[in-house]
Amino acid sequence: MMLCWSFKMNLFWFFLLLFLYLGVFSFGSSNNVSSRPAVVNIGAIFTFDSTIGKVAKLAIEEAVKDVNSNFSVLHGTKLFVKMRNSNCSGFDGMVQALQFMETDIVAIIGPQSSVVAHIISHVANELQVPLLSFAATDPTLSSLQFPFFVRTTRSDLYQMSAVAQIVDHYGWKEVIAIFIDDDYGRNGMSALDDKLAERRCRISYKLGIPPGPGATRGDIMDLLVNVAQLESRVIVLHVNPDSGLMILSVAHYLQMMGDGFVWIATDWLSSLLDSALPLPSETMDTLQGVLVLRQHTPDSDRKRTFFSKWNKLTGGSLGLHSYGLYAYDSVWLVAHALDAFFNQGGIISFSNDSRIKSVEKGGSLHLEAMSIFDDGPLLLKNVLQSTFLGLTGPIKFDSERSLVLPAYDIINVLGTGFRRIGYWCNYSGLSTVPPEMLYSKPPNRSSANQQLYSVIWPGETLSKPRGWVFPNNGKQLRIGVPIRVSYLEFVSQVRGTDNMFKGFCIDVFIAAVNLLPYAVPYRFIPFGDGQKNPSYNELVYSVATGVFDAAVGDIAIVTNRTKIVDFSQPYAASGLVVVAPFKRLNSSAWAFLRPFTARMWVVTAASFLVIGIVVWILEHRINDEFRGPPKKQLITILWFSISTLFFAHRENTVSTLGRLVLIIWLFVVLIINSSYTASLTSILTVQHLSSPIKGIESLKNSDEPIGYQVGSFAEHYLSEELGISKSRLIPLGSPQAYAQALQLGPKKAGGVAAVVDERPYVEVFLSSQCKFRVIGQEFTKSGWGFAFPRDSPLAVDMSTALLQLSENGDLQRIYDKWLRQSSCTLESTELESDRLHLKSFWGLFLICGIACFIALFIYFLQILNKLRHADPTPCVSTSPGNSRSRQLRRFLSLIDEKKDPSNSGSKRKKIVRSFSDNDKDDKLGRNPEKKQTEMTNRSEINSNN
Repeated sequence: MMLCWSFKMNLFWFFLLLFLYLGVFSFGSSNNVSSRPAVVNIGAIFTFDSTIGKVAKLAIEEAVKDVNSNFSVLHGTKLFVKMRNSNCSGFDGMVQALQFMETDIVAIIGPQSSVVAHIISHVANELQVPLLSFAATDPTLSSLQFPFFVRTTRSDLYQMSAVAQIVDHYGWKEVIAIFIDDDYGRNGMSALDDKLAERRCRISYKLGIPPGPGATRGDIMDLLVNVAQLESRVIVLHVNPDSGLMILSVAHYLQMMGDGFVWIATDWLSSLLDSALPLPSETMDTLQGVLVLRQHTPDSDRKRTFFSKWNKLTGGSLGLHSYGLYAYDSVWLVAHALDAFFNQGGIISFSNDSRIKSVEKGGSLHLEAMSIFDDGPLLLKNVLQSTFLGLTGPIKFDSERSLVLPAYDIINVLGTGFRRIGYWCNYSGLSTVPPEMLYSKPPNRSSANQQLYSVIWPGETLSKPRGWVFPNNGKQLRIGVPIRVSYLEFVSQVRGTDNMFKGFCIDVFIAAVNLLPYAVPYRFIPFGDGQKNPSYNELVYSVATGVFDAAVGDIAIVTNRTKIVDFSQPYAASGLVVVAPFKRLNSSAWAFLRPFTARMWVVTAASFLVIGIVVWILEHRINDEFRGPPKKQLITILWFSISTLFFAHRENTVSTLGRLVLIIWLFVVLIINSSYTASLTSILTVQHLSSPIKGIESLKNSDEPIGYQVGSFAEHYLSEELGISKSRLIPLGSPQAYAQALQLGPKKAGGVAAVVDERPYVEVFLSSQCKFRVIGQEFTKSGWGFAFPRDSPLAVDMSTALLQLSENGDLQRIYDKWLRQSSCTLESTELESDRLHLKSFWGLFLICGIACFIALFIYFLQILNKLRHADPTPCVSTSPGNSRSRQLRRFLSLIDEKKDPSNSGSKRKKIVRSFSDNDKDDKLGRNPEKKQTEMTNRSEINSNN
């Protein structure tokens, strides 16, 4: 123990003296230069003979040469790279990584395999050596689990986002995923599944391929034969180049590269095309029409210069793909991070791990040679904070330690090469414009902005594949059909059969299926007990749960059903209406009272009286025609108000307020008079029908029973949407039950006031029942459609076929065949009230009332002002009560008092003018009573004075 303690103390003093020595001798000189070693060792692990490895090896070597020849990067320090071949083996990769740890390796570039990266990342974490992978795209290689793992390429999370958006862009809903069954393939498919789900798409079938040479051509053929029998025709291929080419070759042999198929390959194929073109013609034949993703690297002068240099190095025998560019930039990333590391005083030093020593004790693995990079965390920090412009564009990491601005090229293989049809970037989605031009604009992910150039699909066609077919495995669609016991014109089971049906809905379905561009095998399956109409909600639910593949019949498209299934285009208009008994209204001696309701008559009569009183108040003080004994004034008020109805009032209005009120009232009278005349004319000349039910509102506000059809959604709508008590709802199973219940009426047991049902049923019912009519308007809008499971592509194709049936007239012909209406239906009209209600005129009465109120308010203000300026009369008593009584009497007397003309001179002028006119008449011999008139006028003048 003492010996160990002494050794540690000696080691401590040794390092202290070494530190002082270095500090003293470095004084006055640059710390940046003196602390830099002459050579820094970095490692590289990848598969040398793979599609990616061949290019990466040469790219890394050229990057090291360029870094060492550029003094401004490491200021004289040279990089030395040690390369190891992992052979795409996790075990080999781990062994090579452990061997690296026996040397002074400060960083490892690679590996290219996600499988190897998962294993080596544990070693890198333990020994604190940054691991910069230029090709491991597995999304699950997270920074939380592997803090020393740095991905210097794009994660498959973004690549799968691009694939999902392409699928959604072309309107496909299901894909088949073929993947390599390892960490790279499985985790990539998991990411694709999530991204498709975000767009309401899904992977319908997953097919794993054994990694390495385990899969033979025969195995691949057996797997693809099963794929050919599936419904989806959109296949996503996420494998390695060797197995991918074999799969496409077998698919070409099985004629799965023809019309109707869609193949989407991830960037494994673009790497092969970029590095190995031109491929043999037989290989290119198997790739025609395939969509391929390639990591996008923006064009730049530096990139073009490097491509030129690359072609000189390889003589055109080896192309440069995006992974080679990322490998090149990874070396530069290490160089920039080391430069910052040395600038911050970082020292390359290693120490032994005590835990490894304890494990090694007594063993023969020689693990003691492995050491921990002491300043590894500092170098890792500088790697993540480095920012520079590389061959692949801006090298910068975001908060999630991913390279910023991920983007992909979308290419289409055709002929002896390929054509780029657009781009995908995480910023704005699909576009035909390079992503660099979009970054300066606000992001726009609207569907109208998602664009790609035209594609030549497999089979050399420009028409977008439908993406699915009916599976070629003998399976028939199970079509649920309701067994109705009423209204058999729509759907009915053929007597004596189990799965044969007829009717309007069946004929429409068969006609639509016959228009589809492919065969649809199906069989009808009865739904219901045949004793009563089945519940259509349960039928739709059976489609949602997979009991049926579709449902055909008179199925209304309503909200709660659209939440669980997809419907085709409606093939028949539908909506709830009210049916009730009616009676014919004939003209009678009192028909003239029918245009107005009782309330309208009362309000109109009261308005006439009010207008007469208001005008009398406004005119009483200044108009002699509104003065006189009380009896006369009462008659004047009544006569004046009633005569305005015919615009025959003889009393002139003198005051401005009175004229204003009268003008507005005459306008109201004009509207009322015109409306009354029009309504009465209609009543006397047109036959009218009447019903105590006026529509759904009056039915809702009453407490009378309401009938509905068994199985219809009307029950749910009436109870849940309108809030009508279920105790009022009476189920009815047939048209005969409708008629019987309506004839009994709401007062008798089993009777109803009205029946609420869908319009097509009502039209059939009324075609033979002329005693009932539709009351009011249709209060819901819906239609009948065929139900399919969610995201079923057949729903879209059937909708197209139904529209075609409607356009060519076949739908109308089928309707006429089954639902031709009788003469009784032709006479039927919707019953509506022909009476004029107060609600139609309340605005006019309100305007008139406001005018009267304002006029009276101004008039009384004038009276009060005159009362305030009037001379006070002597009074005996001065008590408060007498004072108020006196003021009230004075106020009433002012209202009743005839107003003194404020300008008597003007009246004299009128009288003088009258005298002058009389003199003229006298001279002409036309005024024999001149003397009598003069005496009258003079006496009037005296009385006024």
